[in-house]
Amino acid sequence: MDLYPAVDLEGGRVARAHGAMAEPLTALAELTRAGTRWIHLVDMDRAYGRGDNEPLMRAVIDAATVRVQVGGGLFREGDIDQMFTLGATRVIIGPRGAVDAGLVERLLARHGAHRLAVGIDAKDGRVAPRGTKEILDLPVLELAARVARQGIRTIIYNEVTRDGMLTGPDFQGARAILSLGVDVIVSGGVGSLDDLRAARAAGLAGACVGRALYDGRFTIAEALACLS
Repeated sequence: MDLYPAVDLEGGRVARAHGAMAEPLTALAELTRAGTRWIHLVDMDRAYGRGDNEPLMRAVIDAATVRVQVGGGLFREGDIDQMFTLGATRVIIGPRGAVDAGLVERLLARHGAHRLAVGIDAKDGRVAPRGTKEILDLPVLELAARVARQGIRTIIYNEVTRDGMLTGPDFQGARAILSLGVDVIVSGGVGSLDDLRAARAAGLAGACVGRALYDGRFTIAEALACLS
């Protein structure tokens, strides 16, 4: 199981980080020095329709010596292709893109399943794309099953009401997606090492962790030891 420390860019800074860690390149350097093998890089401003942090995204990806999983409002084909051009290891197709079967098919043909993931933001079991107040009339499992049939092998699952709350991820929802035979990376709500142990016990492929790390609830070393 992999750990994905989150570097969420908001207004040119790392959301929920403190002190020097709020500077994205410093956060990247410190997380790398601590031993992470991945970072989860998200443009929160793009996700919420407030512009973007493209120059900073470019700088972080360029500076990274670890694998970079990129997300945040990526539902246009050109934007997803650009992230690969910048050097992303894996790009997350946002839910507004994932509902377009033709888009998913074209991206899979061009980049391969190992370099793509689908992000599913959820609320009450339905798809609820970040950056909108809309809850789609589409069950999470229906979208997950649809993209899995197309060849997507990795799904990032985030129950939006838990994001940043440190109260634990939605393991029930994550396990339901896991039953489809895909790798599931849970995002939103991780607040303790016990949450990581539960994710590992559930058979998940990874966990994205942001606020818990920046608040000092545990370290990268402790998390990696927990998941090894």
